[in-house]
Amino acid sequence: MPDPTALASVVVDRIAPDVVVLHVSGELDTTSSSELTSPLDSHVVPAQRAVVVDLGGVKFLGSAGLEALVLGQQRASRASVEFVVVASTRAALRPIEATGLDSVFTILGSVDEAVERYSS
Repeated sequence: MPDPTALASVVVDRIAPDVVVLHVSGELDTTSSSELTSPLDSHVVPAQRAVVVDLGGVKFLGSAGLEALVLGQQRASRASVEFVVVASTRAALRPIEATGLDSVFTILGSVDEAVERYSS
């Protein structure tokens, strides 16, 4: 269960035996980026086919949150795991686009798209 006092929280949802979705909510900044880093460290492993990071509940995405995503992407690349970011809100998309990371990440518009992508 997420810590109600934390600025950000992550809920893990397994949509296939080898695919997880990390549903992120709250504010990802310097004080809370570890809330994302820790589950990425746990789930971005060679046994996974894909890790989907759902930013639908993110209200603020700061540089530390972006760094956590970049480190997750790098880890996934080394482990041959697909790394997908679900971002459709302005709070999530704007910092990703402003930093050019939209050319680095595979970005989908919804978790439903991710489920469809990995359901076969």
